[in-house]
Amino acid sequence: MDKIEGGILSAIPPAALSLTLTRAAIRMEHSHTWQIDKTNPVEDLVICLEGRGHYHVAGQPRMMEPGDAMLIRRDERFLGWNEQTETYIGVAQHFSLDIYGRHNLLAQMDLNPKVRLSRWSLLQPLVRHYRQSAPPSSVTLAQHHLFMVLLIAYVEDAFMGWRDQATFQPEGSDAINLAVMKAASMISADPLDPGIARKAVENSPYNQDYFLREFQKRIGRTPRKFQEFKRMERAMHFLEAGLPVASAAAEVGYADPYYFSRMFKRTIGISPREHIAKVRQSRHGGLMKLDEAEQQVHLAATGRAS
Repeated sequence: MDKIEGGILSAIPPAALSLTLTRAAIRMEHSHTWQIDKTNPVEDLVICLEGRGHYHVAGQPRMMEPGDAMLIRRDERFLGWNEQTETYIGVAQHFSLDIYGRHNLLAQMDLNPKVRLSRWSLLQPLVRHYRQSAPPSSVTLAQHHLFMVLLIAYVEDAFMGWRDQATFQPEGSDAINLAVMKAASMISADPLDPGIARKAVENSPYNQDYFLREFQKRIGRTPRKFQEFKRMERAMHFLEAGLPVASAAAEVGYADPYYFSRMFKRTIGISPREHIAKVRQSRHGGLMKLDEAEQQVHLAATGRAS
Protein backbone atom coordinates (compact mmCIF):
# COMPACT_ATOMS: atom_id res chain seq x y z
CA MET A 1 0.00 0.00 0.00
CA ASP A 2 1.35 3.44 -0.87
CA LYS A 3 2.27 5.89 1.84
CA ILE A 4 -0.75 7.80 3.07
CA GLU A 5 -0.91 11.55 2.60
CA GLY A 6 -1.46 13.80 5.59
CA GLY A 7 1.81 13.63 7.49
CA ILE A 8 3.88 16.13 9.37
CA LEU A 9 2.80 19.27 7.50
CA SER A 10 -0.89 18.48 7.23
CA ALA A 11 -1.88 20.35 10.39
CA ILE A 12 -0.10 23.61 9.55
CA PRO A 13 -2.50 26.32 8.35
CA PRO A 14 -1.40 27.46 4.88
CA ALA A 15 -1.67 31.10 5.94
CA ALA A 16 1.00 30.48 8.60
CA LEU A 17 3.63 29.58 5.99
CA SER A 18 5.62 31.94 3.81
CA LEU A 19 7.60 30.33 0.96
CA THR A 20 10.09 32.50 -0.91
CA LEU A 21 12.00 31.34 -3.99
CA THR A 22 15.10 33.50 -3.80
CA ARG A 23 16.19 32.94 -7.40
CA ALA A 24 15.08 31.15 -10.55
CA ALA A 25 15.34 27.36 -10.55
CA ILE A 26 18.76 26.00 -11.54
CA ARG A 27 18.52 23.56 -14.46
CA MET A 28 21.39 21.26 -13.53
CA GLU A 29 23.16 19.63 -16.48
CA HIS A 30 26.69 18.80 -15.35
CA SER A 31 29.37 16.96 -17.32
CA HIS A 32 32.36 15.15 -15.79
CA THR A 33 34.24 18.46 -15.67
CA TRP A 34 31.72 20.07 -13.29
CA GLN A 35 32.88 21.09 -9.82
CA ILE A 36 31.39 23.42 -7.24
CA ASP A 37 32.47 24.72 -3.83
CA LYS A 38 30.16 27.27 -2.23
CA THR A 39 27.86 28.31 0.61
CA ASN A 40 24.34 29.68 0.22
CA PRO A 41 22.60 32.10 2.61
CA VAL A 42 19.29 30.23 2.11
CA GLU A 43 18.12 26.61 1.85
CA ASP A 44 18.78 24.65 -1.35
CA LEU A 45 16.68 21.63 -2.42
CA VAL A 46 18.38 19.46 -5.05
CA ILE A 47 16.55 16.68 -6.93
CA CYS A 48 18.35 14.27 -9.29
CA LEU A 49 16.70 13.19 -12.55
CA GLU A 50 19.54 11.43 -14.40
CA GLY A 51 23.12 10.41 -13.81
CA ARG A 52 24.94 10.64 -10.51
CA GLY A 53 26.29 13.52 -8.46
CA HIS A 54 28.84 13.40 -5.64
CA TYR A 55 28.85 15.89 -2.78
CA HIS A 56 30.46 16.73 0.51
CA VAL A 57 28.04 18.80 2.61
CA ALA A 58 29.34 20.16 5.91
CA GLY A 59 32.09 17.55 5.59
CA GLN A 60 29.70 14.61 5.07
CA PRO A 61 29.69 12.60 1.80
CA ARG A 62 26.45 12.27 -0.17
CA MET A 63 25.74 10.69 -3.55
CA MET A 64 22.72 11.68 -5.61
CA GLU A 65 20.95 9.28 -7.99
CA PRO A 66 17.63 9.55 -9.86
CA GLY A 67 14.77 9.99 -7.40
CA ASP A 68 16.99 11.37 -4.64
CA ALA A 69 16.23 14.71 -2.99
CA MET A 70 18.78 16.55 -0.87
CA LEU A 71 18.46 19.56 1.39
CA ILE A 72 21.49 21.79 1.80
CA ARG A 73 20.78 24.04 4.75
CA ARG A 74 21.65 27.70 4.75
CA ASP A 75 25.29 28.51 5.46
CA GLU A 76 26.40 24.89 4.94
CA ARG A 77 29.50 24.65 2.78
CA PHE A 78 29.15 22.07 0.04
CA LEU A 79 31.38 20.64 -2.67
CA GLY A 80 29.97 18.87 -5.73
CA TRP A 81 31.39 17.00 -8.70
CA ASN A 82 30.54 14.38 -11.34
CA GLU A 83 32.80 11.33 -11.61
CA GLN A 84 30.84 9.73 -14.45
CA THR A 85 30.92 10.20 -18.21
CA GLU A 86 27.11 10.38 -18.06
CA THR A 87 25.70 13.87 -17.59
CA TYR A 88 24.33 14.63 -14.12
CA ILE A 89 20.87 16.18 -14.64
CA GLY A 90 18.48 17.58 -12.08
CA VAL A 91 17.05 20.72 -10.59
CA ALA A 92 18.08 22.90 -7.65
CA GLN A 93 16.01 25.61 -6.01
CA HIS A 94 17.14 28.20 -3.48
CA PHE A 95 14.35 29.07 -1.04
CA SER A 96 13.31 30.03 2.46
CA LEU A 97 10.27 28.70 4.35
CA ASP A 98 9.14 30.83 7.27
CA ILE A 99 6.32 30.34 9.74
CA TYR A 100 4.36 33.30 11.08
CA GLY A 101 6.34 35.53 8.76
CA ARG A 102 9.64 35.55 10.58
CA HIS A 103 10.80 32.15 11.84
CA ASN A 104 12.60 29.48 9.78
CA LEU A 105 10.31 26.43 9.93
CA LEU A 106 12.91 23.93 8.71
CA ALA A 107 15.26 25.01 11.49
CA GLN A 108 12.72 23.55 13.94
CA MET A 109 12.95 20.09 12.31
CA ASP A 110 15.43 17.24 12.34
CA LEU A 111 15.45 16.17 8.69
CA ASN A 112 17.28 13.38 6.91
CA PRO A 113 19.35 15.55 4.55
CA LYS A 114 19.06 13.11 1.63
CA VAL A 115 16.15 10.79 0.89
CA ARG A 116 14.81 8.68 -1.92
CA LEU A 117 11.41 10.22 -2.69
CA SER A 118 8.85 7.55 -1.86
CA ARG A 119 6.48 8.64 -4.64
CA TRP A 120 9.11 9.11 -7.30
CA SER A 121 7.01 7.44 -10.01
CA LEU A 122 4.42 10.20 -9.54
CA LEU A 123 6.83 13.04 -8.82
CA GLN A 124 9.31 12.45 -11.64
CA PRO A 125 7.11 13.99 -14.38
CA LEU A 126 6.42 16.95 -12.09
CA VAL A 127 10.14 17.49 -11.45
CA ARG A 128 10.86 17.33 -15.19
CA HIS A 129 8.10 19.84 -15.89
CA TYR A 130 9.37 22.09 -13.11
CA ARG A 131 12.87 22.03 -14.60
CA GLN A 132 11.80 22.50 -18.21
CA SER A 133 9.29 25.27 -17.52
CA ALA A 134 11.54 27.32 -15.23
CA PRO A 135 12.13 30.81 -16.64
CA PRO A 136 15.87 31.62 -16.85
CA SER A 137 15.78 34.73 -14.70
CA SER A 138 12.48 35.00 -12.84
CA VAL A 139 10.05 33.15 -10.58
CA THR A 140 6.45 32.59 -11.68
CA LEU A 141 3.39 31.82 -9.60
CA ALA A 142 3.16 28.39 -11.23
CA GLN A 143 6.77 27.61 -10.26
CA HIS A 144 6.04 28.71 -6.71
CA HIS A 145 3.09 26.35 -6.42
CA LEU A 146 4.91 23.42 -8.04
CA PHE A 147 7.90 23.81 -5.77
CA MET A 148 5.72 23.72 -2.67
CA VAL A 149 4.46 20.30 -3.79
CA LEU A 150 8.05 19.07 -4.21
CA LEU A 151 9.16 20.56 -0.90
CA ILE A 152 6.27 18.95 0.98
CA ALA A 153 7.14 15.59 -0.60
CA TYR A 154 10.73 15.93 0.61
CA VAL A 155 9.76 17.00 4.13
CA GLU A 156 7.23 14.18 4.51
CA ASP A 157 9.93 11.62 3.62
CA ALA A 158 12.79 13.29 5.50
CA PHE A 159 11.13 14.30 8.80
CA MET A 160 12.68 12.62 11.86
CA GLY A 161 11.33 14.83 14.65
CA TRP A 162 10.98 18.30 16.08
CA ARG A 163 14.10 19.75 17.63
CA ASP A 164 13.96 19.94 21.42
CA GLN A 165 15.64 23.32 21.58
CA ALA A 166 13.95 25.91 19.39
CA THR A 167 16.24 28.14 17.36
CA PHE A 168 14.15 31.12 18.46
CA GLN A 169 12.04 32.07 21.45
CA PRO A 170 8.63 33.20 20.18
CA GLU A 171 6.30 35.08 22.45
CA GLY A 172 2.56 35.49 22.87
CA SER A 173 0.35 34.03 20.16
CA ASP A 174 3.36 32.95 18.07
CA ALA A 175 4.56 30.69 20.88
CA ILE A 176 1.27 28.91 21.54
CA ASN A 177 0.49 28.71 17.81
CA LEU A 178 3.81 26.97 17.19
CA ALA A 179 3.32 24.61 20.12
CA VAL A 180 -0.17 23.62 18.90
CA MET A 181 1.12 23.20 15.33
CA LYS A 182 3.91 20.89 16.53
CA ALA A 183 1.50 18.82 18.61
CA ALA A 184 -1.02 18.52 15.76
CA SER A 185 1.75 17.62 13.31
CA MET A 186 3.08 14.98 15.70
CA ILE A 187 -0.39 13.41 15.94
CA SER A 188 -0.96 13.64 12.18
CA ALA A 189 2.29 11.82 11.45
CA ASP A 190 1.47 8.77 13.59
CA PRO A 191 -2.24 8.62 14.48
CA LEU A 192 -2.15 4.83 14.93
CA ASP A 193 0.09 5.12 18.00
CA PRO A 194 -2.32 4.73 20.96
CA GLY A 195 -0.31 7.13 23.10
CA ILE A 196 0.51 9.80 20.51
CA ALA A 197 -2.03 12.38 21.74
CA ARG A 198 -0.73 12.07 25.32
CA LYS A 199 2.89 12.36 24.12
CA ALA A 200 2.08 15.43 22.04
CA VAL A 201 0.52 17.18 25.04
CA GLU A 202 3.35 16.17 27.38
CA ASN A 203 5.93 17.54 24.92
CA SER A 204 4.29 20.95 25.06
CA PRO A 205 6.08 23.53 27.25
CA TYR A 206 2.74 24.66 28.70
CA ASN A 207 0.52 23.64 31.59
CA GLN A 208 -1.52 20.72 30.28
CA ASP A 209 -4.96 22.12 31.10
CA TYR A 210 -4.10 25.43 29.42
CA PHE A 211 -2.60 23.68 26.41
CA LEU A 212 -5.64 21.42 25.96
CA ARG A 213 -7.91 24.49 25.88
CA GLU A 214 -5.66 26.31 23.40
CA PHE A 215 -5.34 23.20 21.21
CA GLN A 216 -9.11 22.79 20.99
CA LYS A 217 -9.56 26.51 20.33
CA ARG A 218 -7.19 26.42 17.34
CA ILE A 219 -7.80 22.93 15.93
CA GLY A 220 -11.48 22.53 16.78
CA ARG A 221 -11.01 19.20 18.58
CA THR A 222 -9.20 17.87 21.62
CA PRO A 223 -5.90 16.08 20.89
CA ARG A 224 -7.54 12.66 21.34
CA LYS A 225 -10.46 13.51 19.06
CA PHE A 226 -8.05 15.01 16.54
CA GLN A 227 -6.08 11.76 16.62
CA GLU A 228 -9.26 9.80 15.97
CA PHE A 229 -10.10 12.13 13.08
CA LYS A 230 -6.66 11.58 11.52
CA ARG A 231 -7.06 7.85 12.05
CA MET A 232 -10.37 7.88 10.21
CA GLU A 233 -8.86 10.10 7.54
CA ARG A 234 -6.39 7.30 6.86
CA ALA A 235 -9.25 4.85 6.75
CA MET A 236 -10.92 7.06 4.13
CA HIS A 237 -7.84 6.72 1.91
CA PHE A 238 -7.95 2.94 2.24
CA LEU A 239 -11.65 2.86 1.39
CA GLU A 240 -11.07 5.14 -1.60
CA ALA A 241 -8.29 2.78 -2.75
CA GLY A 242 -10.84 -0.04 -2.95
CA LEU A 243 -10.33 -1.90 0.33
CA PRO A 244 -13.42 -3.51 1.90
CA VAL A 245 -14.67 -1.96 5.12
CA ALA A 246 -13.26 -4.80 7.25
CA SER A 247 -9.82 -4.47 5.65
CA ALA A 248 -9.76 -0.69 6.03
CA ALA A 249 -10.75 -1.14 9.68
CA ALA A 250 -7.88 -3.56 10.25
CA GLU A 251 -5.40 -1.18 8.59
CA VAL A 252 -6.18 1.51 11.17
CA GLY A 253 -6.24 -0.83 14.14
CA TYR A 254 -9.88 -1.95 14.50
CA ALA A 255 -10.46 -5.68 14.87
CA ASP A 256 -14.26 -5.23 14.87
CA PRO A 257 -15.51 -3.70 11.58
CA TYR A 258 -18.92 -2.93 13.11
CA TYR A 259 -17.36 -0.88 15.90
CA PHE A 260 -15.13 0.77 13.33
CA SER A 261 -18.18 1.74 11.26
CA ARG A 262 -19.83 3.34 14.29
CA MET A 263 -16.68 5.29 15.13
CA PHE A 264 -16.23 6.32 11.49
CA LYS A 265 -19.76 7.73 11.34
CA ARG A 266 -19.37 9.45 14.71
CA THR A 267 -16.12 11.10 13.54
CA ILE A 268 -16.74 11.79 9.84
CA GLY A 269 -20.53 12.16 9.89
CA ILE A 270 -21.32 9.40 7.38
CA SER A 271 -20.81 5.63 7.38
CA PRO A 272 -17.92 3.97 5.51
CA ARG A 273 -20.32 2.64 2.88
CA GLU A 274 -21.86 6.09 2.42
CA HIS A 275 -18.37 7.50 1.96
CA ILE A 276 -17.58 4.88 -0.69
CA ALA A 277 -20.86 5.71 -2.46
CA LYS A 278 -19.98 9.42 -2.50
CA VAL A 279 -16.54 8.67 -3.89
CA ARG A 280 -18.08 6.60 -6.69
CA GLN A 281 -20.59 9.35 -7.39
CA SER A 282 -17.79 11.90 -7.60
CA ARG A 283 -15.80 9.72 -10.00
CA HIS A 284 -18.80 9.55 -12.30
CA GLY A 285 -19.25 13.30 -12.42
CA GLY A 286 -21.30 13.89 -9.29
CA LEU A 287 -20.36 16.14 -6.40
CA MET A 288 -19.16 14.96 -3.03
CA LYS A 289 -21.32 17.33 -1.02
CA LEU A 290 -20.60 17.92 2.63
CA ASP A 291 -23.16 19.89 4.54
CA GLU A 292 -21.94 23.13 6.06
CA ALA A 293 -21.47 21.69 9.55
CA GLU A 294 -19.36 18.77 8.29
CA GLN A 295 -17.27 21.07 6.16
CA GLN A 296 -16.55 23.41 9.06
CA VAL A 297 -15.50 20.49 11.28
CA HIS A 298 -13.16 19.22 8.56
CA LEU A 299 -11.59 22.62 8.00
CA ALA A 300 -11.10 23.23 11.70
CA ALA A 301 -9.55 19.81 12.23
CA THR A 302 -7.04 20.29 9.44
CA GLY A 303 -6.10 23.78 10.59
CA ARG A 304 -7.70 25.68 7.71
CA ALA A 305 -10.65 27.26 9.49
CA SER A 306 -10.79 31.04 9.35
